[in-house]
Amino acid sequence: MAVVVLIGTLDTKGEEYAFVQRVIEAHGCTTLVVDTGISPASGCQADIGPDKVAAAGGADIQSLRSANDRGKAMDVMARGAAETARDLYRAGKLDAVMALGGSGGTSIATAAMRALPVGVPKLMVSTVAAGDVSSYVGTSDIMMLYPVIDIAGLNIISERVLTNAAVAVAAMAKAGSMAGLVKATRLVVAITMFGVTTPAATVARTWLEDAGYEVLVFSANGAGGRAMEALMSDGVIQGVLDLTTTELADELVGGILSAGPNRLEAAGALGLPQVVSLGALDMVNFGAIGTVPEKFRDRRFYRHNPHVTLMRTTPEECSELGAMLARKLNRAKGPVAVFVPLRGTSSISIEGGVFHHAKADRALFAGLKDTLDPAVACVINDAAINDKDFALAMARELDRLMKKDAKK
Repeated sequence: MAVVVLIGTLDTKGEEYAFVQRVIEAHGCTTLVVDTGISPASGCQADIGPDKVAAAGGADIQSLRSANDRGKAMDVMARGAAETARDLYRAGKLDAVMALGGSGGTSIATAAMRALPVGVPKLMVSTVAAGDVSSYVGTSDIMMLYPVIDIAGLNIISERVLTNAAVAVAAMAKAGSMAGLVKATRLVVAITMFGVTTPAATVARTWLEDAGYEVLVFSANGAGGRAMEALMSDGVIQGVLDLTTTELADELVGGILSAGPNRLEAAGALGLPQVVSLGALDMVNFGAIGTVPEKFRDRRFYRHNPHVTLMRTTPEECSELGAMLARKLNRAKGPVAVFVPLRGTSSISIEGGVFHHAKADRALFAGLKDTLDPAVACVINDAAINDKDFALAMARELDRLMKKDAKK
């Protein structure tokens, strides 16, 4: 039978965990309960007690109880929960994982979920699920369910929500009892995409799939870039067509979709073939217009939708973005080529577009050219990024680099 691992603080939510356990087992799965609470459990019996979780986190449960330091205890139990989840998965005793919690319980349980491979079902019922959960989810495939009310007792709302969650995780566990990713039978390559570079990404993806590759497309929204590079480090991805490097602009200028300072470095450090372009470096991302910092209020904006406001990058910013991208590619240990679309880096910066800015584009291209190592191939193309021939040229170059790299 498929095993659903329940991770949670039984000292405060034992009754709720016992309810969820009954529903899951009624739907054909076994359960294994991991207690991450500091105080003695109540209402539910643990299979792995807090003493073992604390030990896995590098501490003694009694010392945590006597110290009365909630922050330290949470750090220890989060580490212990992650190590426990990894051990159970390796031992074939974890087909899915589920947890319930407020901010503290969510912090501990999602640390364990993030320690598991992509593809293992992970369901977090959390009171913080209606807000910004990026720090809890990270680059993992964690499903967050908002319980509407606090997880404090069983009632007509909580029983319905928890039943839905329990039935869902049981179904996922049974459907994917092999857990994790199916081993790819083809070489796996990644493409980065944004709404304003979708036509190019679609053309490149179709060509690469026809050429025999397994293609994973990532949204260049911060989390997407981080997830892509994490999968490179995990050995899942063997090459990348990094069409849309817009996350660099958010990192430089202060937008909301940064992938961090190390974006565009994983493939180079790992020696993976990469073909890179300047997709959407004409923009920085913010939320609704009212969320844009006051210091930017005199800039050029475009309302992408009610929740997304785009800000045009300046010539000065573009110059630094070109140089930044070049510096990262110069350090690459594997084959790399960069493609420059002279007629626009997104669908809205082409001639006549709301973000068309010839001076900024020239600064971007100059910053790249002046900094790029001559050993890095640079293809200048008199086209817009979404022109079919531009996308095809990038796809064919990645194919060439992949085949060349395979002959080594």
